[in-house]
Amino acid sequence: MGCHFRHISILLKRSPEEAIGWYEQRIYVEKDRDAKKIMKHAQQEEFIHFAMDLEFLLRKKKDWRLVVKNILFKEGDIIENAEKAEDKAEVE
Repeated sequence: MGCHFRHISILLKRSPEEAIGWYEQRIYVEKDRDAKKIMKHAQQEEFIHFAMDLEFLLRKKKDWRLVVKNILFKEGDIIENAEKAEDKAEVE
């Protein structure tokens, strides 16, 4: 994967992530029920885009996939799981 392509992919991942946070803030303070409902729907769409972008990157980057695989959906302390995942990645 070329440097330019990787940079674009990382920017794509960041954009939905930022939008999710923006919607979270707006939903929290919004008083209008209909506006809140629309924003929740838009936030869900951004989450879907984020998930697709992340999946794309993880399919292309074996080392990233290994680390993420050992953190997500695991029981226990998140930070401990991340440290173990990092250690596994360094060994392989």
